Amino acid sequence: MAEATAPKPSSSVKLVLLGEAAVGKSSLVLRFVNNDFQENKEPTIGAAFLTQKCNLPTRTIKFEIWDTAGQERFASLAPMYYRNAQSALVVYDLTKPTSLVKAKHWVAELQRQASPGIVIALVGNKLDLTNESASSSNNLGDDSEGDATEGEADDGDARKVSTAEAKSYAEEEGLLFFETSAKNGTNVSEVFTAIANAIPETSLKGARGPGATQAASRTEDQSRVNLTGPRDSAAKDTCAC
Repeated sequence: MAEATAPKPSSSVKLVLLGEAAVGKSSLVLRFVNNDFQENKEPTIGAAFLTQKCNLPTRTIKFEIWDTAGQERFASLAPMYYRNAQSALVVYDLTKPTSLVKAKHWVAELQRQASPGIVIALVGNKLDLTNESASSSNNLGDDSEGDATEGEADDGDARKVSTAEAKSYAEEEGLLFFETSAKNGTNVSEVFTAIANAIPETSLKGARGPGATQAASRTEDQSRVNLTGPRDSAAKDTCAC
């Protein structure tokens, strides 16, 4: 009789989403957690909390995801959410250059004030609005050719931030880099899988700090939580990773 396979170790990882309003942070989380997309998503107020598991070959990562509001009036609250975070998604809109400027601001703040060794992914969202949407199912953070450059926009291509520009910045800062579409799901699960793989084992084994998400440790409730009001959508505990 075959011996029972030992269960894989499971670790919780706190992840925070940062970026300008309307870049699609909440839509990325909704796609990852529920494999869903809402065309007219209401802006996040304060922050929302969700969890999702990502199964790797040797371990299971449970992401405790803090989706922060992008409006400027909530910016002062951000340190409360990224405190003790082991990972961060910094999101910008491929069709809005100013959103990349804001993303760089968040990266600098995380590097200056967040936990040492935090894994940061720079994510350009809304790939579905560019001409590359049909052929961008692969990780754009690798060394593949075909980077878009400034001035390549054809008819119907709303891209305003080139892949080359953002990727060069990400490489300089030691960031993971992806271009995604929350609308059609391109590269969304790949982002979270890459983050899960990049979290050091030592970080996973360390004790959780006082700012970690203690509520998530006490319960497997997958409900979305809005810190300033009720939310009505529920999150599933399944993973497409």
